[in-house]
Amino acid sequence: MTRLILEMGMGNDLYGEDYTKAACRAVQDALHHSSLTLFSSLNINHGKMIVNVTIAVKEPELVDKRLVALELPRGKIMVTVVEGGLNISDTMSGKCHIIATAGIEAFLQIDKEKWKIKN
Repeated sequence: MTRLILEMGMGNDLYGEDYTKAACRAVQDALHHSSLTLFSSLNINHGKMIVNVTIAVKEPELVDKRLVALELPRGKIMVTVVEGGLNISDTMSGKCHIIATAGIEAFLQIDKEKWKIKN
């Protein structure tokens, strides 16, 4: 498999302290930076694409990976959540603002006889 696409995004939940919501917003941010004409231009089936999503937040165990995966419109999706991101305390309310980052990688099997990817 060859990685053809890499997109990054950032999302937050400022008042609800919801790590999953921040993660989903980070995925949406990354997706809004893309227009994948590659598939229609080359008549490639989106279903063959492997999509790896990495989410970074301060409390990885609080992210619902199933809900994050539902944000992706195509491909075979795998979500991994790691420690990272940023929490900012609001001393006035006693709440925490959650900031998540997302990296989305898309992979396809490339026939090296037909295609050559240059570095």
